[in-house]
Amino acid sequence: GLKPGLANVLVLIVLVRHGLAAAAWVAGLRVLVGSLLVGTFLSPAFLLSAGGATAALLVLALAHASRCFGPIGLSLLAAEAHMAMQFVLARLLLVPHAALWQLLPLLMTAAVATGLAGGIIARALLRTDAAAGSRP
Repeated sequence: GLKPGLANVLVLIVLVRHGLAAAAWVAGLRVLVGSLLVGTFLSPAFLLSAGGATAALLVLALAHASRCFGPIGLSLLAAEAHMAMQFVLARLLLVPHAALWQLLPLLMTAAVATGLAGGIIARALLRTDAAAGSRP
């Protein structure tokens, strides 16, 4: 289902503060632990979550390495990659029907909204963290 992507805020902050390896661990553990907690491990929902998280992390890694994007831009790109991969996997594995394409504009628009919200939150938290770290 459609979720606000707040866990992705944590992945983005870890990427910025601690690098790609740490962010990959956080993303992987989030998917694994989340699926174990709700009982979806190795289910189609798990595959969609893992695929989306992987796509988002790959896009985040490339975009962050380019140094062209701030937290909001990174979050928007990750949300779009996450949603696009989940859509492709759902189309290939779960609903091989052409009518599914009619949902894509709505889903990608929702990804923009959640990516923007997550980016604003991440930017605020990163600024707060930076300000706290600069105090004596």
